[in-house]
Amino acid sequence: MTFNNSGSIGFSEEQAELLEVAQRFAREKSPIDKVRALIDDETGHDPGVWAELAELGWLAIAVPEEFGGVGLTMAEVVPVVEQMGRSLMGGPFVSTTIAAQAVLFGGTEAQKNDLLPGVCGGNPATVALMEADGNWDLTAVTCTATRDGDTLKLEGTKLLVTDAAVAEWLAVSVSLEGEAALVVVPKSALGADALTREVVIDETRRSYKVKLDGVTVPAANLLSSAPATQTLAHIEMVSSLLAAAEMCGGTASCIDYTVDYLKTRTQFGKLIGSYQALKHPAVDALLEYEAARSHLYAAAHSFGEQGEGEIATRMAKAQAATAMSFAADRAIQFHGGFGFTYDCDAQLYRRRAFWGDALHGDAAHQRKKLAELMF
Repeated sequence: MTFNNSGSIGFSEEQAELLEVAQRFAREKSPIDKVRALIDDETGHDPGVWAELAELGWLAIAVPEEFGGVGLTMAEVVPVVEQMGRSLMGGPFVSTTIAAQAVLFGGTEAQKNDLLPGVCGGNPATVALMEADGNWDLTAVTCTATRDGDTLKLEGTKLLVTDAAVAEWLAVSVSLEGEAALVVVPKSALGADALTREVVIDETRRSYKVKLDGVTVPAANLLSSAPATQTLAHIEMVSSLLAAAEMCGGTASCIDYTVDYLKTRTQFGKLIGSYQALKHPAVDALLEYEAARSHLYAAAHSFGEQGEGEIATRMAKAQAATAMSFAADRAIQFHGGFGFTYDCDAQLYRRRAFWGDALHGDAAHQRKKLAELMF
């Protein structure tokens, strides 16, 4: 997104091109019947689509050219994720992007050279940050790492680790000598029974409990080029920005789905969309969405700016969660009795809204953090 001399907002050339391609790709590769079919698939995504996505270079968008990337920024990742959210597309794209950003921000040159070209080529990855207490403060870590010569021995359990079953490696937060730290754990270092599939509200997602007990990795796997607190803060902002993008896309699709129903369903001889009791909330949903999308692209534009970037990102996530929750609630209500059934797609959007809102702090949490930042 760019700001011209008159102060108006517009897409950058790169964003506009990515938005157009991503919209067409997501619509073709993730129709709603395929989304529902993949709910019953163990991996939750189509490996063929993942390979196509990697060939398009989307995993390389925000990775510097020296590591095999395109050399753009998170601002150019946003339109891709927004369109994936619009089609409720499954897969490890967001998880992999977050993991890559963790290494890019906090990894050594050797780690970047070792891991990032693989990510750009299509190797999935993820981050393991959450624990049983559900603390949104990512520095409050109870999993531990203990030095043993040139190795680190890990203990503890991580929860809500998305796409862990397909990830080549995980960036795991631990407490090392009393301080928060991040360490790269290859999938091969995990035990045979380390992963347990979790049941989560959003059935299009794949989330796992990861047992770290007895896992050992080389001490060189420690992300050490930046303090872990700074890397974790960066991860939180990347995750929040992408969650906002997914929810904005989902909100647009949910509104389209609801309006189509309002324009075809009749009651007492009239289209139900003609009744003010339904028209006004539909307009409110659209206004909430427009506000959320404006916040999203403002956050994308200022993401790398100290202070302002965090404020804009927290605003975007709070507004996106509010907008999608409201739109999905109205979709369920407007579909009447059918809206409360599993066959109605409205429930898919409501589940996604619950999931996105809870990631790294719900709307109330974001607004509390904003108050601390702004006043």
